[in-house]
Amino acid sequence: MTGTVEKLAREVESLPADQLDEFLGWLAEFESRRLDEWDAAIARDSGTGGRLRDALERAEQDIAAGRTEPLDELLNDG
Repeated sequence: MTGTVEKLAREVESLPADQLDEFLGWLAEFESRRLDEWDAAIARDSGTGGRLRDALERAEQDIAAGRTEPLDELLNDG
């Protein structure tokens, strides 16, 4: 951990229970917002004109043409 993160960790560890609960609630909301942003970026990138669209279309074509195998079959063969 970097010095800043170590300092934050020490501060969090020293919080009284009520403040720790408040902080953890804030942290959960913060992480939820980050995940929402991630989901939005994936949706945007996989939509029409998105950066992932070409790759998704090629994958769909490969699946339709039978050029793929289910992942669980590949993993179970190993």
